[in-house]
Amino acid sequence: MSLVLHKTKSDRIVDAILYIILTIFALACLFPIYYVFIMSITPFSEVLSRGGFVIIPKTVTFEAYKEIFSSQRIPQALRVTVFVTVVGTTLNLITTILLAYPLSKKFVPGRNYFLLAIVFTMLFNGGLIPTYLVVRGIGLTNTIWALIIPGLVSAFNMLIVKTYFQNLPDEIEDAAKVDGCGDFQTMFRIVLPLSMPILATIGLFYAVGHWNAFFGAILYISDKSLYPIQLVLRNMIQNPNVSQELQLMNSQIMQQLPPETIKMATVVVAILPILAIYPFLQKYFVRGMLIGAIKG
Repeated sequence: MSLVLHKTKSDRIVDAILYIILTIFALACLFPIYYVFIMSITPFSEVLSRGGFVIIPKTVTFEAYKEIFSSQRIPQALRVTVFVTVVGTTLNLITTILLAYPLSKKFVPGRNYFLLAIVFTMLFNGGLIPTYLVVRGIGLTNTIWALIIPGLVSAFNMLIVKTYFQNLPDEIEDAAKVDGCGDFQTMFRIVLPLSMPILATIGLFYAVGHWNAFFGAILYISDKSLYPIQLVLRNMIQNPNVSQELQLMNSQIMQQLPPETIKMATVVVAILPILAIYPFLQKYFVRGMLIGAIKG
Protein backbone atom coordinates (compact mmCIF):
# COMPACT_ATOMS: atom_id res chain seq x y z
CA MET A 1 0.00 0.00 0.00
CA SER A 2 1.53 3.29 -1.10
CA LEU A 3 0.85 6.59 0.55
CA VAL A 4 0.66 9.61 -1.74
CA LEU A 5 0.82 13.07 -0.18
CA HIS A 6 -0.84 15.90 -2.05
CA LYS A 7 0.36 19.43 -1.40
CA THR A 8 -2.20 22.08 -0.72
CA LYS A 9 -2.23 25.43 -2.46
CA SER A 10 -0.62 27.13 0.55
CA ASP A 11 2.16 24.50 0.56
CA ARG A 12 2.92 25.17 -3.10
CA ILE A 13 2.98 28.92 -2.45
CA VAL A 14 5.43 28.46 0.43
CA ASP A 15 7.62 26.21 -1.74
CA ALA A 16 7.62 28.78 -4.52
CA ILE A 17 8.63 31.55 -2.11
CA LEU A 18 11.43 29.42 -0.68
CA TYR A 19 12.74 28.58 -4.16
CA ILE A 20 12.68 32.26 -5.13
CA ILE A 21 14.60 33.23 -1.97
CA LEU A 22 17.17 30.46 -2.49
CA THR A 23 17.58 31.46 -6.14
CA ILE A 24 18.23 35.07 -5.14
CA PHE A 25 20.84 33.99 -2.58
CA ALA A 26 22.49 31.70 -5.14
CA LEU A 27 22.69 34.47 -7.71
CA ALA A 28 24.07 36.85 -5.08
CA CYS A 29 26.86 34.34 -4.36
CA LEU A 30 27.61 33.56 -8.01
CA PHE A 31 27.44 37.09 -9.41
CA PRO A 32 30.81 38.31 -7.99
CA ILE A 33 32.57 35.31 -9.55
CA TYR A 34 30.78 35.88 -12.85
CA TYR A 35 31.61 39.59 -12.80
CA VAL A 36 35.32 38.96 -12.13
CA PHE A 37 35.45 36.49 -15.03
CA ILE A 38 33.64 38.88 -17.40
CA MET A 39 35.97 41.73 -16.50
CA SER A 40 38.98 39.49 -17.18
CA ILE A 41 37.88 38.73 -20.76
CA THR A 42 36.43 42.12 -21.71
CA PRO A 43 38.68 44.58 -23.60
CA PHE A 44 39.50 47.60 -21.47
CA SER A 45 38.27 49.99 -24.14
CA GLU A 46 34.81 48.42 -23.94
CA VAL A 47 34.87 48.59 -20.13
CA LEU A 48 35.59 52.34 -20.32
CA SER A 49 32.98 52.98 -23.00
CA ARG A 50 30.30 51.25 -20.90
CA GLY A 51 31.07 53.08 -17.67
CA GLY A 52 33.20 50.38 -16.03
CA PHE A 53 30.32 47.92 -15.55
CA VAL A 54 29.87 45.06 -18.04
CA ILE A 55 27.46 42.16 -17.68
CA ILE A 56 27.53 40.69 -21.19
CA PRO A 57 30.59 41.76 -23.22
CA LYS A 58 30.31 42.50 -26.92
CA THR A 59 33.92 41.45 -27.52
CA VAL A 60 35.87 38.72 -25.77
CA THR A 61 39.65 38.53 -25.40
CA PHE A 62 41.86 36.08 -23.50
CA GLU A 63 45.02 38.18 -23.74
CA ALA A 64 45.13 38.60 -19.96
CA TYR A 65 45.28 34.82 -19.46
CA LYS A 66 47.93 34.44 -22.17
CA GLU A 67 49.97 37.15 -20.51
CA ILE A 68 49.89 35.77 -16.96
CA PHE A 69 50.71 32.25 -18.13
CA SER A 70 53.57 33.57 -20.24
CA SER A 71 55.13 34.97 -17.08
CA GLN A 72 57.24 32.83 -14.76
CA ARG A 73 55.52 33.84 -11.55
CA ILE A 74 51.96 32.51 -12.01
CA PRO A 75 52.80 28.99 -13.32
CA GLN A 76 55.44 28.58 -10.61
CA ALA A 77 53.01 29.78 -7.92
CA LEU A 78 50.38 27.35 -9.18
CA ARG A 79 52.85 24.46 -9.02
CA VAL A 80 53.75 25.39 -5.44
CA THR A 81 50.09 25.68 -4.44
CA VAL A 82 49.14 22.37 -6.07
CA PHE A 83 52.06 20.62 -4.34
CA VAL A 84 51.18 22.11 -0.95
CA THR A 85 47.48 21.25 -1.40
CA VAL A 86 47.96 17.66 -2.58
CA VAL A 87 50.85 16.67 -0.30
CA GLY A 88 49.57 18.71 2.63
CA THR A 89 46.04 17.29 2.43
CA THR A 90 47.40 13.74 2.16
CA LEU A 91 49.62 14.18 5.23
CA ASN A 92 46.78 15.93 7.08
CA LEU A 93 44.45 12.99 6.51
CA ILE A 94 47.08 10.41 7.46
CA THR A 95 48.00 12.11 10.73
CA THR A 96 44.38 12.91 11.57
CA ILE A 97 43.29 9.30 11.05
CA LEU A 98 46.23 7.89 13.01
CA LEU A 99 45.40 10.22 15.90
CA ALA A 100 41.60 9.93 15.79
CA TYR A 101 41.32 6.14 15.52
CA PRO A 102 43.05 5.19 18.80
CA LEU A 103 41.37 8.09 20.63
CA SER A 104 37.98 6.74 19.54
CA LYS A 105 38.60 3.64 21.69
CA LYS A 106 37.60 4.05 25.33
CA PHE A 107 40.01 1.34 26.50
CA VAL A 108 43.13 3.25 25.37
CA PRO A 109 45.17 4.23 28.47
CA GLY A 110 45.32 8.00 29.05
CA ARG A 111 42.71 8.70 26.37
CA ASN A 112 40.93 11.42 28.34
CA TYR A 113 44.18 13.23 29.13
CA PHE A 114 45.19 13.25 25.45
CA LEU A 115 41.74 14.55 24.47
CA LEU A 116 41.97 17.27 27.11
CA ALA A 117 45.37 18.34 25.80
CA ILE A 118 44.07 18.46 22.23
CA VAL A 119 40.96 20.46 23.17
CA PHE A 120 43.20 22.83 25.15
CA THR A 121 45.01 23.74 21.92
CA MET A 122 41.68 24.83 20.41
CA LEU A 123 41.31 27.46 23.13
CA PHE A 124 44.91 28.54 23.72
CA ASN A 125 48.04 28.60 21.58
CA GLY A 126 51.62 29.77 21.90
CA GLY A 127 51.12 32.86 19.76
CA LEU A 128 52.61 34.13 16.55
CA ILE A 129 56.18 34.83 17.66
CA PRO A 130 56.73 31.53 19.57
CA THR A 131 55.33 29.63 16.60
CA TYR A 132 57.71 31.41 14.25
CA LEU A 133 60.65 30.68 16.56
CA VAL A 134 59.73 26.99 16.61
CA VAL A 135 59.45 26.83 12.82
CA ARG A 136 62.77 28.63 12.44
CA GLY A 137 64.39 26.47 15.13
CA ILE A 138 63.61 23.23 13.31
CA GLY A 139 64.90 24.64 10.02
CA LEU A 140 61.65 24.94 8.05
CA THR A 141 61.87 28.64 7.16
CA ASN A 142 62.20 29.37 3.46
CA THR A 143 61.23 25.79 2.56
CA ILE A 144 57.98 24.54 1.10
CA TRP A 145 57.48 22.34 4.19
CA ALA A 146 56.91 25.46 6.27
CA LEU A 147 53.54 25.69 4.50
CA ILE A 148 52.60 22.10 5.47
CA ILE A 149 54.17 20.93 8.74
CA PRO A 150 53.03 23.67 11.19
CA GLY A 151 49.35 22.94 10.50
CA LEU A 152 49.64 19.19 10.07
CA VAL A 153 46.70 18.33 12.38
CA SER A 154 43.56 20.33 13.07
CA ALA A 155 42.14 19.57 16.51
CA PHE A 156 38.62 20.39 15.32
CA ASN A 157 38.83 18.06 12.32
CA MET A 158 40.41 15.32 14.43
CA LEU A 159 37.51 15.44 16.92
CA ILE A 160 34.99 15.17 14.07
CA VAL A 161 36.75 12.09 12.67
CA LYS A 162 37.06 10.58 16.15
CA THR A 163 33.33 11.01 16.71
CA TYR A 164 32.60 9.35 13.38
CA PHE A 165 34.80 6.37 14.28
CA GLN A 166 33.01 6.07 17.63
CA ASN A 167 29.63 5.89 15.89
CA LEU A 168 30.61 2.86 13.82
CA PRO A 169 29.16 -0.39 15.24
CA ASP A 170 31.62 -2.26 17.45
CA GLU A 171 30.35 -5.56 16.03
CA ILE A 172 32.00 -4.83 12.68
CA GLU A 173 35.45 -4.51 14.21
CA ASP A 174 34.84 -7.47 16.49
CA ALA A 175 33.97 -9.63 13.47
CA ALA A 176 37.14 -8.49 11.69
CA LYS A 177 39.27 -9.40 14.70
CA VAL A 178 37.61 -12.82 14.91
CA ASP A 179 38.69 -13.33 11.30
CA GLY A 180 42.28 -12.62 12.33
CA CYS A 181 42.65 -8.93 11.48
CA GLY A 182 44.92 -6.83 13.67
CA ASP A 183 44.30 -3.22 14.62
CA PHE A 184 45.94 -1.78 11.49
CA GLN A 185 44.21 -4.26 9.18
CA THR A 186 40.87 -3.49 10.82
CA MET A 187 41.43 0.23 10.39
CA PHE A 188 42.56 0.10 6.76
CA ARG A 189 40.28 -2.67 5.50
CA ILE A 190 37.11 -2.11 7.52
CA VAL A 191 36.96 1.31 9.20
CA LEU A 192 38.37 3.57 6.47
CA PRO A 193 36.19 2.21 3.61
CA LEU A 194 33.15 2.85 5.81
CA SER A 195 34.38 6.35 6.63
CA MET A 196 34.70 7.79 3.13
CA PRO A 197 32.00 10.49 3.66
CA ILE A 198 33.75 12.03 6.65
CA LEU A 199 37.21 11.63 5.12
CA ALA A 200 36.08 13.38 1.94
CA THR A 201 34.57 16.18 4.04
CA ILE A 202 37.67 16.66 6.17
CA GLY A 203 39.89 16.36 3.11
CA LEU A 204 37.91 19.18 1.50
CA PHE A 205 38.41 21.30 4.62
CA TYR A 206 42.15 20.72 4.54
CA ALA A 207 42.46 21.22 0.78
CA VAL A 208 40.55 24.53 0.76
CA GLY A 209 42.61 25.71 3.71
CA HIS A 210 45.89 24.93 1.95
CA TRP A 211 44.74 26.45 -1.35
CA ASN A 212 43.63 29.73 0.22
CA ALA A 213 46.50 30.09 2.71
CA PHE A 214 48.95 32.94 2.27
CA PHE A 215 49.78 34.17 5.79
CA GLY A 216 52.17 31.29 6.48
CA ALA A 217 54.08 32.13 3.32
CA ILE A 218 54.36 35.75 4.46
CA LEU A 219 55.88 34.61 7.75
CA TYR A 220 58.17 31.81 6.66
CA ILE A 221 58.99 32.30 2.95
CA SER A 222 61.29 34.93 1.47
CA ASP A 223 62.18 33.08 -1.76
CA LYS A 224 59.71 34.29 -4.40
CA SER A 225 59.97 30.99 -6.28
CA LEU A 226 58.20 29.38 -3.30
CA TYR A 227 55.31 31.86 -3.19
CA PRO A 228 51.85 30.23 -3.46
CA ILE A 229 49.29 31.68 -5.84
CA GLN A 230 47.36 33.44 -3.08
CA LEU A 231 50.42 35.36 -1.92
CA VAL A 232 51.21 36.39 -5.50
CA LEU A 233 47.62 37.61 -5.86
CA ARG A 234 47.87 39.51 -2.57
CA ASN A 235 51.09 41.21 -3.71
CA MET A 236 49.48 42.10 -7.04
CA ILE A 237 46.59 43.82 -5.26
CA GLN A 238 48.96 45.81 -3.07
CA ASN A 239 51.50 46.61 -5.80
CA PRO A 240 50.25 49.06 -8.47
CA ASN A 241 52.99 47.85 -10.84
CA VAL A 242 51.55 44.47 -11.83
CA SER A 243 54.04 43.93 -14.67
CA GLN A 244 56.91 44.21 -12.21
CA GLU A 245 55.27 41.78 -9.79
CA LEU A 246 54.68 39.21 -12.54
CA GLN A 247 57.90 40.05 -14.40
CA LEU A 248 56.01 40.81 -17.62
CA MET A 249 58.23 42.32 -20.27
CA ASN A 250 55.82 42.90 -23.18
CA SER A 251 55.06 46.58 -22.69
CA GLN A 252 52.88 46.79 -25.82
CA ILE A 253 50.51 44.15 -24.47
CA MET A 254 50.54 45.78 -21.04
CA GLN A 255 49.39 49.07 -22.54
CA GLN A 256 46.31 47.28 -23.86
CA LEU A 257 45.80 45.31 -20.63
CA PRO A 258 45.50 47.53 -17.56
CA PRO A 259 46.47 46.17 -14.13
CA GLU A 260 42.87 45.52 -13.09
CA THR A 261 42.32 43.14 -16.00
CA ILE A 262 45.45 41.16 -15.07
CA LYS A 263 44.30 41.02 -11.46
CA MET A 264 40.85 39.77 -12.44
CA ALA A 265 42.36 37.03 -14.60
CA THR A 266 44.64 35.97 -11.75
CA VAL A 267 41.67 35.79 -9.37
CA VAL A 268 39.86 33.47 -11.80
CA VAL A 269 42.95 31.25 -12.10
CA ALA A 270 43.23 31.14 -8.30
CA ILE A 271 39.62 30.10 -7.61
CA LEU A 272 38.88 27.89 -10.64
CA PRO A 273 40.52 24.63 -9.38
CA ILE A 274 38.57 24.63 -6.11
CA LEU A 275 35.33 25.42 -7.97
CA ALA A 276 36.01 22.48 -10.28
CA ILE A 277 36.71 20.00 -7.47
CA TYR A 278 34.01 21.00 -5.01
CA PRO A 279 30.96 19.63 -6.92
CA PHE A 280 32.45 16.12 -6.89
CA LEU A 281 32.84 16.21 -3.08
CA GLN A 282 29.63 18.06 -2.25
CA LYS A 283 27.58 14.84 -1.96
CA TYR A 284 29.84 13.73 0.91
CA PHE A 285 29.89 17.12 2.60
CA VAL A 286 26.54 17.34 4.41
CA ARG A 287 26.29 13.59 5.05
CA GLY A 288 29.78 13.43 6.55
CA MET A 289 29.27 16.43 8.80
CA LEU A 290 25.91 15.22 10.10
CA ILE A 291 27.02 11.66 10.79
CA GLY A 292 30.27 12.85 12.36
CA ALA A 293 28.40 15.13 14.77
CA ILE A 294 25.76 12.75 16.15
CA LYS A 295 27.39 12.33 19.53
CA GLY A 296 30.62 13.32 21.23
